[in-house]
Amino acid sequence: MRKLIIATLLLLSPAILSASEGPPLEQANIDLRDQASLQRGAKYFVNYCMGCHSLQYMRYNRLAKDLGIDEVTLRQNLLFGDAKPGDLMENAMRPEDSLKWFGIAVPDLTLVTRWRSPDWVYTYLKSFYLDDTRPYGVNNVLFPLVAMPHVLGDMQGAQEPVFAPAHEEGGAPVLEGVKLVKQGSLPPKEYNAMVRDITAFLTYAGEPSQLQREQLGRYVLLFLGFLFILAYLLKKEYWKDIH
Repeated sequence: MRKLIIATLLLLSPAILSASEGPPLEQANIDLRDQASLQRGAKYFVNYCMGCHSLQYMRYNRLAKDLGIDEVTLRQNLLFGDAKPGDLMENAMRPEDSLKWFGIAVPDLTLVTRWRSPDWVYTYLKSFYLDDTRPYGVNNVLFPLVAMPHVLGDMQGAQEPVFAPAHEEGGAPVLEGVKLVKQGSLPPKEYNAMVRDITAFLTYAGEPSQLQREQLGRYVLLFLGFLFILAYLLKKEYWKDIH
């Protein structure tokens, strides 16, 4: 029993530590059944994110089929250059250019919400703030010293950091959040909705069959429950005369 408890704590410790580190995350409250939200998220991702980031495990035609996008709309709004519906969603940025411009290879985002979590991605996209010491003039509460420029900054506006008093006397103030000081082209409510749509789309891209898997899982549990009842009745029948 003691070994089982220790093993359980070891398995849970990474999740506990990741949950306790950094500022609190905002709830994304995404709905993978909201096809319109996923369609908007795909549009935003292709137009604002795909210049640098790719979804190298997702094909355009799979996306179109799952999200109810016809081929004409797909070609007009989501395919650029010589991309074809059967192509993977890769971008044209070369790794050497990425290293030159950002000092780091730009990551593929197919699995970002499975690696981080939808709440992390949602909060991250809302947590950029002005910082003159950074190459692109911005920093991020969740990802300090981030190399990424705030590509959605024109829509969100300008934010300044909010500091809490130092934990110890003489210590440095603690960065706890941001505040909007200049609104962008979108009101905060609309910007939050846009970020939520992008997060929902990235969550879908990380596991396109998630809804089908969950539905199949319910059927399996029902089948196992029915099988358990049959097994219990069979056991009762076998043992009814043995007491």
